[in-house]
Amino acid sequence: DKLQYYVPNRLTESHGLNNQGLEQLKIWGASLIVTCDTGSTNLAEIAYAKALGVDIIVTDHHTLPEVRPDVVAIINPRYFAATHPLYHLSGVAVAYKLVEALYETLPDIPQQPLTNLLDLVAIGLIADLVALKGDCRYLAQRGIQQLKKQLSPRTVVHPGIKALLENCRKTGDRPTDISFGLGPRINAVSRIYGDADFCVELLTSRDPRRCGYLAQQTEVANTRRKELQKTLSRQAEAEAEKLDLSTTGVLVLCHPQWQGGILGLVANQIAQTFGRPTILLTYDRDQNLWKGSARSVQGLDLYDLVKDQAHLLHRFGGHPFAAGLSIRPENLDLFRTAINQQARQRLGPQLSQGRGMVTVDLEVRIRELGEKLFRELEYLEPCGMGNPKPRFLVKDCGLDVLSTRKLQDRLNRQVNYWKTEFLLWDETGDIEGIFWGRPEDLQQGPGLDAVVELDYSRFQDTDEYVVHLIALAPTTGIMQSPQSQRLVDLRRQSQRLGETQNYLLYRDCPTTWQELYQPYQEAITLGKPLALNYGCPKPASPEELFKTLIGLGKYCLGDGQSIEFVRLKEKLGCGDRPLHLGLAALKNVGLTAEVQGKLVHFQGIPRVYQPETWTQFKAAILEEQFQRQYFITVPLEVIQRTLDTLVA
Repeated sequence: DKLQYYVPNRLTESHGLNNQGLEQLKIWGASLIVTCDTGSTNLAEIAYAKALGVDIIVTDHHTLPEVRPDVVAIINPRYFAATHPLYHLSGVAVAYKLVEALYETLPDIPQQPLTNLLDLVAIGLIADLVALKGDCRYLAQRGIQQLKKQLSPRTVVHPGIKALLENCRKTGDRPTDISFGLGPRINAVSRIYGDADFCVELLTSRDPRRCGYLAQQTEVANTRRKELQKTLSRQAEAEAEKLDLSTTGVLVLCHPQWQGGILGLVANQIAQTFGRPTILLTYDRDQNLWKGSARSVQGLDLYDLVKDQAHLLHRFGGHPFAAGLSIRPENLDLFRTAINQQARQRLGPQLSQGRGMVTVDLEVRIRELGEKLFRELEYLEPCGMGNPKPRFLVKDCGLDVLSTRKLQDRLNRQVNYWKTEFLLWDETGDIEGIFWGRPEDLQQGPGLDAVVELDYSRFQDTDEYVVHLIALAPTTGIMQSPQSQRLVDLRRQSQRLGETQNYLLYRDCPTTWQELYQPYQEAITLGKPLALNYGCPKPASPEELFKTLIGLGKYCLGDGQSIEFVRLKEKLGCGDRPLHLGLAALKNVGLTAEVQGKLVHFQGIPRVYQPETWTQFKAAILEEQFQRQYFITVPLEVIQRTLDTLVA
């Protein structure tokens, strides 16, 4: 059977299934279409495909419609509970899971290892604004390991990725190499030109020379994207400033000349700046529609908000953080009024009077912004949705601009995009940093509060440390999240406290925020502070824990007994996921384990060598131990702020 791909033109066809594309695929001879990252809500287009005699399998992660599409199959993690480890999979990860299942079902057909795809999976996960939780986080970590291999001639699988990494001077070993390097370049092509077909060629071709040429074209497109995005951001911000923010819950901003391909990027910037969901629209004269993108702020499900106004829309789709929509001109004013009323009801007191609040994770002095802190932050990665990059507040500091320049594209043409280098200082020292903007946008001199993010990159065995300026204001001008006395810090006590009427005690060191969420809510209901009274004993190595598991399994097998799953967790000091992975890895030593209800039964089998199961167990143990160490050392105010966000 023949294979063909079809990528809708972003500027003329928008996203997803459309009748024009379906007709072209039918003419080509397609009898089955497998979608990627789209299709869940395209009921009309799916019906049209069926009329053409074309079957459809949908792989997607966007919010599900009330009516199931009439397709051969729909693979969408939204059918799972929100607590399921697969729930947050992005479109690329769902497609990967389908390929993974095909590898298992048809093991004699694949010619390349499945792991060769993981670098592409990591790029899609981090670039697609999905929460890096559960399997998303695991796949991102595995994918970054694969991404690092692309720079070596001995291990490169995707020469297009190698060319992109070389162009942006990245090594692929950090999530920011994707979020600030690869992702923007790959996306820029369709955002600027509409047609992204050659990006598919770039990511799949094995011809290094061709890939080098295509990678250069992404550089040109990305430089143009930066220039347009900066210009559009200024225009959109000026439009937002004209509104009465005390009565505006959602920013709906329109301009007939705005570039449609970058509206989502700018909407995200405006949403963060003003602390409100933002919808940016441009006018399509051919279809007589306002079309655009929407981005949300933390804690508000954007998809539900837009869905409530579906009767006014021509088309829409998305997920809680991002959405796309189109609307007839005659419905625009009514839509703006209705969605603002709905947002005010949901936001309530969260609706501030001015710009969005800048939240920070920790207050530091300049001398603390050194290599040690940079290295420690690496343990928190990969950062993204659900695990935002840490931000640091430097109070009462000074700033001096050192230099500024307009960036150039690959043809050495200047573009309207500025890079400003500065010196940030206080009484403890000074450090250089970067601000992506004009120097006139920065206040200089002493008496300032600065919010910064820290980053570093590795290129040609050299580490480069960078301080990025996020926000700047006169001292006390930067707001921090309000804190209430709902938590008491009794961690690392030499002894556990006994029950008391003064606190609700929490004694088990957590590994996820969800584990703290329920007792925190209970404490709020009881009107008591939650006392964190846990420690973190010296962890055993994964090898030691696996030996313990083998010993327990052999003992139970020899004695003809079963053991409670909970008891096994206590013996190993681990959670559900590492234990399940450990039980699967027992095949390597001639044991198999079956979980039936609360009990685990062991049996002897011929040894099956599956080293990847041991690797997965080891990684899960190490990650869980790191998470426990994090919850031992993280400042109490960070725990307070995060839990308040979850409760809200």
